[in-house]
Amino acid sequence: MHYTLRRGALIGLLAALALWPAGAAFGLDKIRLGKAVPNSFAFGAAEVGIEAKIFEQEGLEIEVTSFRGDAQLQQALAAGSVDVGLGSGPGLGFRAKGAPAIGVAAMYGPPANLALVLPFETPIKAVSDLKGKRIGVTTTGSLTDWLVRELSRQQGWGSDGIQILALGQMQARLAAIQRGELDGMVIEAATGYELEEAGKARNFILFGDIAKDFYTHVIFATDDIIDKRPNLLRRFLRGWFKTIAFMRANKDFVVASEARTIEVKPSIAAKIYDAQIAGFSGDGAWSPAAIDVIRHSLKELGILGAVPEAKAIYNDQFVPVRF
Repeated sequence: MHYTLRRGALIGLLAALALWPAGAAFGLDKIRLGKAVPNSFAFGAAEVGIEAKIFEQEGLEIEVTSFRGDAQLQQALAAGSVDVGLGSGPGLGFRAKGAPAIGVAAMYGPPANLALVLPFETPIKAVSDLKGKRIGVTTTGSLTDWLVRELSRQQGWGSDGIQILALGQMQARLAAIQRGELDGMVIEAATGYELEEAGKARNFILFGDIAKDFYTHVIFATDDIIDKRPNLLRRFLRGWFKTIAFMRANKDFVVASEARTIEVKPSIAAKIYDAQIAGFSGDGAWSPAAIDVIRHSLKELGILGAVPEAKAIYNDQFVPVRF
Protein backbone atom coordinates (compact mmCIF):
# COMPACT_ATOMS: atom_id res chain seq x y z
CA MET A 1 0.00 0.00 0.00
CA HIS A 2 2.75 2.49 1.02
CA TYR A 3 4.78 1.40 -2.01
CA THR A 4 1.80 2.19 -4.27
CA LEU A 5 1.40 5.63 -2.72
CA ARG A 6 5.10 6.42 -3.05
CA ARG A 7 5.07 5.16 -6.63
CA GLY A 8 2.06 7.32 -7.41
CA ALA A 9 3.68 10.38 -5.88
CA LEU A 10 6.84 9.78 -7.90
CA ILE A 11 4.84 9.46 -11.12
CA GLY A 12 3.05 12.71 -10.28
CA LEU A 13 6.34 14.51 -9.67
CA LEU A 14 7.79 13.25 -12.95
CA ALA A 15 4.66 14.37 -14.79
CA ALA A 16 4.95 17.84 -13.27
CA LEU A 17 8.61 18.08 -14.27
CA ALA A 18 7.73 17.07 -17.82
CA LEU A 19 5.45 20.10 -18.03
CA TRP A 20 8.17 22.47 -16.73
CA PRO A 21 9.35 24.87 -19.48
CA ALA A 22 12.53 23.75 -21.25
CA GLY A 23 15.61 25.48 -19.86
CA ALA A 24 13.83 26.77 -16.75
CA ALA A 25 16.22 27.35 -13.89
CA PHE A 26 15.74 25.98 -10.37
CA GLY A 27 16.59 28.33 -7.54
CA LEU A 28 18.95 30.64 -9.44
CA ASP A 29 19.99 33.83 -7.66
CA LYS A 30 19.49 36.95 -9.77
CA ILE A 31 22.20 39.50 -10.51
CA ARG A 32 21.01 42.72 -12.14
CA LEU A 33 23.85 43.69 -14.45
CA GLY A 34 24.18 47.10 -16.07
CA LYS A 35 26.27 47.88 -19.17
CA ALA A 36 27.37 51.47 -19.76
CA VAL A 37 26.69 51.03 -23.50
CA PRO A 38 24.95 48.26 -25.44
CA ASN A 39 27.33 47.74 -28.36
CA SER A 40 30.69 47.09 -26.71
CA PHE A 41 32.49 43.85 -27.57
CA ALA A 42 34.00 43.81 -24.07
CA PHE A 43 30.59 44.13 -22.41
CA GLY A 44 29.22 41.47 -24.77
CA ALA A 45 31.12 38.91 -22.69
CA ALA A 46 28.05 38.98 -20.42
CA GLU A 47 25.88 37.50 -23.15
CA VAL A 48 28.58 34.97 -24.01
CA GLY A 49 28.57 33.76 -20.40
CA ILE A 50 24.78 33.59 -20.38
CA GLU A 51 24.56 31.69 -23.68
CA ALA A 52 27.33 29.27 -22.65
CA LYS A 53 25.46 28.72 -19.33
CA ILE A 54 28.57 29.61 -17.35
CA PHE A 55 26.70 31.91 -14.98
CA GLU A 56 23.99 29.28 -14.62
CA GLN A 57 26.67 26.85 -13.44
CA GLU A 58 27.40 29.35 -10.68
CA GLY A 59 23.70 29.31 -9.73
CA LEU A 60 23.09 32.75 -11.22
CA GLU A 61 20.51 34.31 -13.49
CA ILE A 62 21.89 37.47 -15.14
CA GLU A 63 19.43 40.23 -15.98
CA VAL A 64 21.15 42.66 -18.37
CA THR A 65 20.26 46.32 -18.84
CA SER A 66 22.15 48.67 -21.18
CA PHE A 67 22.54 52.41 -20.66
CA ARG A 68 23.74 55.46 -22.58
CA GLY A 69 27.09 55.99 -20.93
CA ASP A 70 28.90 55.90 -17.61
CA ALA A 71 26.87 58.65 -15.95
CA GLN A 72 23.58 56.84 -16.53
CA LEU A 73 25.08 53.54 -15.35
CA GLN A 74 26.30 55.18 -12.15
CA GLN A 75 22.85 56.67 -11.60
CA ALA A 76 21.36 53.17 -11.85
CA LEU A 77 23.93 51.80 -9.40
CA ALA A 78 23.18 54.66 -6.99
CA ALA A 79 19.44 54.04 -7.28
CA GLY A 80 19.91 50.34 -6.57
CA SER A 81 18.28 49.30 -9.85
CA VAL A 82 21.38 47.29 -10.80
CA ASP A 83 23.76 45.37 -8.54
CA VAL A 84 26.86 45.19 -10.74
CA GLY A 85 27.98 47.46 -13.56
CA LEU A 86 30.35 47.26 -16.51
CA GLY A 87 31.78 50.72 -17.09
CA SER A 88 34.88 52.70 -18.00
CA GLY A 89 38.13 53.09 -16.11
CA PRO A 90 37.60 56.86 -15.70
CA GLY A 91 34.21 55.94 -14.21
CA LEU A 92 36.17 55.05 -11.06
CA GLY A 93 36.14 58.79 -10.37
CA PHE A 94 32.46 58.68 -9.45
CA ARG A 95 33.43 56.97 -6.18
CA ALA A 96 35.57 59.92 -5.18
CA LYS A 97 32.47 62.07 -5.68
CA GLY A 98 30.53 59.98 -3.17
CA ALA A 99 28.85 57.40 -5.43
CA PRO A 100 27.60 54.31 -3.51
CA ALA A 101 29.41 51.94 -5.90
CA ILE A 102 33.07 51.14 -6.40
CA GLY A 103 35.33 49.28 -8.83
CA VAL A 104 35.76 45.69 -7.63
CA ALA A 105 37.65 44.10 -10.53
CA ALA A 106 39.82 45.11 -13.44
CA MET A 107 38.03 44.05 -16.60
CA TYR A 108 39.81 45.29 -19.71
CA GLY A 109 43.23 46.88 -20.05
CA PRO A 110 44.58 49.20 -22.76
CA PRO A 111 41.89 50.70 -25.06
CA ALA A 112 42.40 48.48 -28.12
CA ASN A 113 38.65 48.83 -28.68
CA LEU A 114 39.01 52.53 -29.53
CA ALA A 115 40.55 53.74 -32.75
CA LEU A 116 41.58 56.93 -34.50
CA VAL A 117 39.73 56.66 -37.80
CA LEU A 118 40.76 58.58 -40.91
CA PRO A 119 39.11 58.88 -44.31
CA PHE A 120 40.64 56.82 -47.11
CA GLU A 121 41.59 59.95 -49.04
CA THR A 122 43.83 61.63 -46.47
CA PRO A 123 47.30 63.14 -46.66
CA ILE A 124 48.04 61.81 -43.16
CA LYS A 125 50.46 58.91 -43.50
CA ALA A 126 52.17 58.81 -40.08
CA VAL A 127 51.44 59.89 -36.52
CA SER A 128 53.83 62.82 -36.97
CA ASP A 129 51.41 64.20 -39.59
CA LEU A 130 48.67 64.65 -36.96
CA LYS A 131 50.09 67.84 -35.45
CA GLY A 132 47.52 70.62 -35.75
CA LYS A 133 44.94 68.31 -37.37
CA ARG A 134 41.25 68.42 -36.37
CA ILE A 135 40.07 65.26 -34.61
CA GLY A 136 36.49 64.68 -33.51
CA VAL A 137 35.65 63.18 -30.10
CA THR A 138 32.41 62.51 -28.24
CA THR A 139 32.42 65.16 -25.51
CA THR A 140 34.89 67.41 -23.73
CA GLY A 141 36.35 65.55 -20.75
CA SER A 142 35.53 62.14 -22.20
CA LEU A 143 37.86 59.18 -22.55
CA THR A 144 38.08 59.88 -26.30
CA ASP A 145 39.17 63.45 -25.49
CA TRP A 146 41.85 62.23 -23.05
CA LEU A 147 43.24 59.69 -25.52
CA VAL A 148 43.82 62.34 -28.21
CA ARG A 149 45.47 64.62 -25.66
CA GLU A 150 47.66 61.75 -24.46
CA LEU A 151 48.67 60.97 -28.06
CA SER A 152 49.62 64.64 -28.52
CA ARG A 153 51.64 64.66 -25.27
CA GLN A 154 53.52 61.53 -26.30
CA GLN A 155 54.53 63.24 -29.53
CA GLY A 156 55.97 66.15 -27.55
CA TRP A 157 53.29 68.63 -28.68
CA GLY A 158 51.65 69.21 -25.30
CA SER A 159 48.03 68.35 -24.61
CA ASP A 160 46.69 70.69 -27.30
CA GLY A 161 49.02 69.88 -30.21
CA ILE A 162 46.07 68.26 -31.98
CA GLN A 163 42.85 70.24 -32.42
CA ILE A 164 40.01 68.48 -30.60
CA LEU A 165 36.39 69.06 -31.57
CA ALA A 166 33.62 67.57 -29.44
CA LEU A 167 30.79 66.70 -31.84
CA GLY A 168 28.86 63.97 -30.04
CA GLN A 169 27.57 60.95 -31.91
CA MET A 170 29.58 59.11 -34.52
CA GLN A 171 27.18 60.06 -37.33
CA ALA A 172 27.77 63.78 -36.71
CA ARG A 173 31.53 63.30 -36.74
CA LEU A 174 31.45 61.18 -39.90
CA ALA A 175 29.36 63.85 -41.64
CA ALA A 176 31.89 66.49 -40.56
CA ILE A 177 34.71 64.41 -42.06
CA GLN A 178 32.80 64.09 -45.32
CA ARG A 179 32.32 67.87 -45.38
CA GLY A 180 36.05 68.39 -44.80
CA GLU A 181 35.52 69.91 -41.33
CA LEU A 182 37.42 67.12 -39.55
CA ASP A 183 40.56 65.21 -40.41
CA GLY A 184 39.60 62.16 -38.32
CA MET A 185 37.67 60.94 -35.29
CA VAL A 186 37.92 58.58 -32.32
CA ILE A 187 35.32 55.80 -32.31
CA GLU A 188 34.89 52.12 -31.47
CA ALA A 189 37.29 50.03 -33.55
CA ALA A 190 34.31 47.84 -34.47
CA THR A 191 32.67 50.78 -36.23
CA GLY A 192 35.98 51.57 -37.91
CA TYR A 193 36.08 48.08 -39.39
CA GLU A 194 32.53 48.53 -40.70
CA LEU A 195 33.44 51.88 -42.27
CA GLU A 196 36.48 50.24 -43.81
CA GLU A 197 34.35 47.51 -45.42
CA ALA A 198 32.01 50.23 -46.70
CA GLY A 199 34.94 52.14 -48.22
CA LYS A 200 34.33 55.26 -46.09
CA ALA A 201 37.23 55.32 -43.60
CA ARG A 202 39.84 53.14 -41.93
CA ASN A 203 41.33 52.50 -38.51
CA PHE A 204 44.62 54.39 -38.39
CA ILE A 205 45.63 53.83 -34.75
CA LEU A 206 44.31 51.49 -32.06
CA PHE A 207 44.69 53.36 -28.79
CA GLY A 208 45.80 50.23 -26.97
CA ASP A 209 49.23 51.09 -28.37
CA ILE A 210 49.06 54.62 -26.92
CA ALA A 211 47.79 54.05 -23.36
CA LYS A 212 49.45 50.77 -22.40
CA ASP A 213 48.95 51.18 -18.65
CA PHE A 214 45.23 51.87 -18.46
CA TYR A 215 41.83 50.39 -17.67
CA THR A 216 39.37 50.93 -20.46
CA HIS A 217 36.70 49.00 -18.54
CA VAL A 218 36.20 47.89 -14.96
CA ILE A 219 33.52 46.02 -13.02
CA PHE A 220 31.60 48.06 -10.42
CA ALA A 221 29.48 46.81 -7.53
CA THR A 222 27.14 48.64 -5.19
CA ASP A 223 27.99 49.07 -1.52
CA ASP A 224 24.83 47.09 -0.77
CA ILE A 225 25.94 43.89 -2.52
CA ILE A 226 29.48 44.25 -1.13
CA ASP A 227 28.26 44.65 2.44
CA LYS A 228 25.22 42.36 2.49
CA ARG A 229 25.78 39.74 -0.25
CA PRO A 230 29.55 39.45 -0.81
CA ASN A 231 29.36 35.73 -1.68
CA LEU A 232 26.85 36.51 -4.43
CA LEU A 233 29.29 39.02 -5.86
CA ARG A 234 32.10 36.47 -5.65
CA ARG A 235 30.01 33.98 -7.62
CA PHE A 236 29.33 36.60 -10.28
CA LEU A 237 33.02 37.43 -10.59
CA ARG A 238 33.93 33.74 -10.78
CA GLY A 239 31.37 33.30 -13.57
CA TRP A 240 32.70 36.38 -15.38
CA PHE A 241 36.31 35.25 -15.40
CA LYS A 242 35.35 31.69 -16.29
CA THR A 243 33.59 33.29 -19.27
CA ILE A 244 36.79 35.13 -20.26
CA ALA A 245 38.73 31.84 -20.16
CA PHE A 246 35.99 30.25 -22.28
CA MET A 247 36.15 33.12 -24.78
CA ARG A 248 39.86 32.68 -25.29
CA ALA A 249 39.37 29.00 -26.14
CA ASN A 250 36.19 29.25 -28.25
CA LYS A 251 36.52 31.93 -30.93
CA ASP A 252 33.72 30.65 -33.19
CA PHE A 253 31.17 30.60 -30.35
CA VAL A 254 32.22 34.09 -29.25
CA VAL A 255 32.09 35.56 -32.76
CA ALA A 256 28.56 34.24 -33.31
CA SER A 257 27.36 35.50 -29.93
CA GLU A 258 29.01 38.91 -30.16
CA ALA A 259 27.78 39.47 -33.73
CA ARG A 260 24.22 39.16 -32.40
CA THR A 261 24.83 41.26 -29.30
CA ILE A 262 26.62 44.23 -30.85
CA GLU A 263 24.78 43.86 -34.17
CA VAL A 264 27.65 43.52 -36.60
CA LYS A 265 28.45 40.98 -39.29
CA PRO A 266 30.35 37.88 -38.14
CA SER A 267 33.32 38.95 -40.30
CA ILE A 268 33.51 42.21 -38.30
CA ALA A 269 33.08 40.38 -34.99
CA ALA A 270 35.99 38.10 -35.95
CA LYS A 271 38.25 41.11 -36.59
CA ILE A 272 37.27 42.63 -33.25
CA TYR A 273 37.93 39.33 -31.49
CA ASP A 274 41.45 39.14 -32.91
CA ALA A 275 42.20 42.76 -31.96
CA GLN A 276 40.65 42.77 -28.49
CA ILE A 277 40.62 39.32 -26.88
CA ALA A 278 44.10 39.75 -25.38
CA GLY A 279 42.98 42.86 -23.51
CA PHE A 280 40.65 41.09 -21.10
CA SER A 281 41.88 40.54 -17.55
CA GLY A 282 41.92 36.87 -16.61
CA ASP A 283 41.48 37.33 -12.88
CA GLY A 284 40.46 40.94 -12.17
CA ALA A 285 43.66 41.83 -10.27
CA TRP A 286 44.46 45.54 -10.24
CA SER A 287 47.67 46.97 -11.70
CA PRO A 288 49.11 49.85 -9.60
CA ALA A 289 50.58 51.40 -12.76
CA ALA A 290 47.22 51.44 -14.56
CA ILE A 291 45.44 52.78 -11.47
CA ASP A 292 48.01 55.57 -11.29
CA VAL A 293 47.30 56.60 -14.90
CA ILE A 294 43.55 56.49 -14.22
CA ARG A 295 43.96 58.64 -11.08
CA HIS A 296 45.79 61.34 -13.01
CA SER A 297 43.40 61.14 -15.98
CA LEU A 298 40.52 62.03 -13.65
CA LYS A 299 42.11 65.40 -12.96
CA GLU A 300 43.23 65.91 -16.57
CA LEU A 301 39.67 65.27 -17.80
CA GLY A 302 38.19 67.65 -15.24
CA ILE A 303 36.20 64.84 -13.60
CA LEU A 304 37.91 65.66 -10.28
CA GLY A 305 39.64 68.80 -9.07
CA ALA A 306 42.58 66.86 -7.65
CA VAL A 307 44.23 63.48 -8.12
CA PRO A 308 42.47 61.08 -5.70
CA GLU A 309 44.13 58.54 -3.45
CA ALA A 310 44.27 55.13 -5.14
CA LYS A 311 42.31 53.22 -2.50
CA ALA A 312 39.56 55.84 -2.66
CA ILE A 313 38.45 54.64 -6.10
CA TYR A 314 38.74 50.85 -6.07
CA ASN A 315 38.27 47.77 -3.84
CA ASP A 316 40.70 44.84 -4.03
CA GLN A 317 39.10 42.40 -1.58
CA PHE A 318 37.47 40.28 -4.31
CA VAL A 319 40.45 39.80 -6.64
CA PRO A 320 42.35 38.00 -7.98
CA VAL A 321 39.57 35.55 -8.79
CA ARG A 322 40.55 31.87 -8.60
CA PHE A 323 38.58 29.01 -10.14
